[in-house]
Amino acid sequence: MPAIKRIRLCRISPPKSLLLALCILLPLSVHGASAETCIAPQRPFVPNDARDAQDYADIIRRDFDLYFRDIQSYLRCLDEERARAFAEARDVSQEYGRFVQTVGD
Repeated sequence: MPAIKRIRLCRISPPKSLLLALCILLPLSVHGASAETCIAPQRPFVPNDARDAQDYADIIRRDFDLYFRDIQSYLRCLDEERARAFAEARDVSQEYGRFVQTVGD
């Protein structure tokens, strides 16, 4: 009969387990709630063949107009996300400073 091995489970004290749960869950919830995804518009297609370009000129012009409109929205989104990320980094830095003062080095 094979010997049964005893498995010793690590026991984490309640404060550490709570801290561990917060460290795992909090960044997920904060990230999902505040960060914005900026999606770049697709470049317009221009055919290499001059005749095709001529035949589809109206559609190609419209695609360029849409691209220029959408790229401006995309750049605004990037600017807003950059500002949000800097503000978050500043807040996290201040929070870390308070943490270090509380627990020491």
